[in-house]
Amino acid sequence: MKNRNIIIFFALVIILIIAVVLTFNFHYSTTSQTVTENSEPVVLAQNLDVPWAIDFLPNGTMIFTERVGRVDILVNNTTVETVGTINVIQSNGTESGLHGIAVDPNFNENHYIYVDYTYGSNYTNRISRFVLSNGTISNETVLLDNIPGSYNHDGGRLKFGPDGKLYATTGDAYNNNSAQDINSLSGKILRLNPNGSIPSDNPFGNYVYSYGLRDSEGITWNPSNGIMYDSDNGNIMDDEINIIVKGGNYGWPILQGNESAPGYISPIDVYTNFTLAPSGITYYQNHLYVAGLQGQQIRVLNLSSDGKTVTSESEILTNYGRLREVVAYDGYLYITTSNEDGRGTPQSGDDKIIRIKV
Repeated sequence: MKNRNIIIFFALVIILIIAVVLTFNFHYSTTSQTVTENSEPVVLAQNLDVPWAIDFLPNGTMIFTERVGRVDILVNNTTVETVGTINVIQSNGTESGLHGIAVDPNFNENHYIYVDYTYGSNYTNRISRFVLSNGTISNETVLLDNIPGSYNHDGGRLKFGPDGKLYATTGDAYNNNSAQDINSLSGKILRLNPNGSIPSDNPFGNYVYSYGLRDSEGITWNPSNGIMYDSDNGNIMDDEINIIVKGGNYGWPILQGNESAPGYISPIDVYTNFTLAPSGITYYQNHLYVAGLQGQQIRVLNLSSDGKTVTSESEILTNYGRLREVVAYDGYLYITTSNEDGRGTPQSGDDKIIRIKV
């Protein structure tokens, strides 16, 4: 009888071990769908000063901004070279400064790049175009000026859409009600022609494309169906991931998070139990990757086949502190840390640009 009990005991232990192993393997299989199994983060650049936005030139060279006002390129993914400095207003612990950058779709012909930045004692934001030639930016052309700004809530993301138009996010600049005013440039997503003029098919006859946003710092598109996504910072929590439509009202400050009412567009994802503080967002193979500042992670959102709902989500890169930007390019994610922005705990070598295979 004693020997029989011993056999039963060891059999139960073996069954328990098998169950644990199977559970672990199932979890690993789930996460490996979004990040390649053998993928390891690689630091491409370090000792930067709040790298804010990334884009790529047609030859594959990275171009990026540092919030203090520097525009840099990453030569051969190893060497940082500054191609220009812009006079901005910024200080540690705030959000103003040099923000978004976008490369013209026809860069090989015109050598244009576009930036968004805050200047002057009144914290005004503007969108300007420069010529990048012979390793230097020059010939600034101001495309859109007097965008309301503040030391925080400046938005600042710039990206070209599939339609060839330039899109820009703006924060409410601490004037909450301005987000509902379609004649104000704050709390919006703006849409411009590359020369700075107003597209004839904009919904309100001005630069406003969508409104009712608090402080959006990320936009991206699904290239197969044209769906546009944005990441918007909520008030303390209630951070949102939205599908952006022409003329859409996203509710701030009347509604936020899970609140809903006729005439307002609800988010496809909202964080009510913690603060993600989303910034950059990128689309890749039916997933959204969202950089979390206070959340200190890349949030991975698995999308339904039509791209309109979030079916599940997970987190990666949780040990790098505050993450500001994420861009999918040529099978990799490129991510920037933001631990030197006055709100994080700097690690050795911060701030960094990191690459990981997806």
